[in-house]
Amino acid sequence: MLQLIPALVGAFLFWLVILWWKRIFSVTHPAGCLKRSISGFFAGVLSLVVLLLFLTSGVWYWYYHRPAPPEKHEVLFQGIEYTRDVRSEPRPLVIHVVTIDLDAPGIRFLVTPGDPDGEYDIPEARTTSAFLNEFDLQIAINGDFYDPWWANFPDVWNYYPHVGDPVNVSGFAASEGVIYAEPKIWTPHIKLFVSENNHAFFNGMPPEDQIYNAISGDILVVWGGVKNTRWLNRSYHLQPNPRTAIGLDKSRRKMILLLVDGRQPNYSEGVTIDELADLLLEYGAYSAINMDGGGSVTLVIEGPDGKPEGLNSPIHARIPGLERPVANHLGIYALPIESQP
Repeated sequence: MLQLIPALVGAFLFWLVILWWKRIFSVTHPAGCLKRSISGFFAGVLSLVVLLLFLTSGVWYWYYHRPAPPEKHEVLFQGIEYTRDVRSEPRPLVIHVVTIDLDAPGIRFLVTPGDPDGEYDIPEARTTSAFLNEFDLQIAINGDFYDPWWANFPDVWNYYPHVGDPVNVSGFAASEGVIYAEPKIWTPHIKLFVSENNHAFFNGMPPEDQIYNAISGDILVVWGGVKNTRWLNRSYHLQPNPRTAIGLDKSRRKMILLLVDGRQPNYSEGVTIDELADLLLEYGAYSAINMDGGGSVTLVIEGPDGKPEGLNSPIHARIPGLERPVANHLGIYALPIESQP
């Protein structure tokens, strides 16, 4: 009901504007030219206010009443399937699950390259779409936690990083054999390693000369096929938020990318870490880590026209659909379905 107040106020003011304009331009109106000009000026200003109120009420109403997208299950590329799972309990949720067969032909991984010798791990922050486009990938998600970072709503321009700003990742990171980030002391970190021949595993640091791609989350949410309850009492983890997680099945031959949209009332409001763990188990994860969440959560693919296409609804600066520039990402190369023998 509150969302209708600007529209009701706008309708009332619109009625006043109509009366005012009729009075100003009435042939029997006795006012002089100056008075008529002043009245016209204020009527124009009021008209602009009315227009802004109508636009605001429309955006506000859309923000709180977006229709849920349809559920979907499709094969995106060879060895890669996508599921959109839409739920109303325990709150409105839009869940995105990408399952990757690590034995499928053409599957390769890429973590965002960094600078091991620079002042910052990542010289230039990018959106996930820009990362996918720059490296001609087929799928990409946001990656590690990073700093510096801030966002000061309602000033939607007062945030860091912008595109091109330097940042550090919080955990261990490597790209195609180049290690460019060591874990920071003050942050928990769990490493995902992916070798050049697609052997994937969490932690268990391999010899340095065998490290190919590596990226880090903050906690293990699933380990050995059960929820890891050690971290569930942290305040941020108890609140529903947008989430990104990476899981592996028991054989470690399937990777599961699971993202949940959040902070979008009545569309998708996010999940707690406990709920995230339940979803990962439901979709076959035997082990899984929580990646950077909140406004960073983004899933993009290469569309039919070769350009990035968003599969989820990110929420940067509280604007649905707006991508946040982040530090690093996890990308996947894959072959098109049409090239299957």
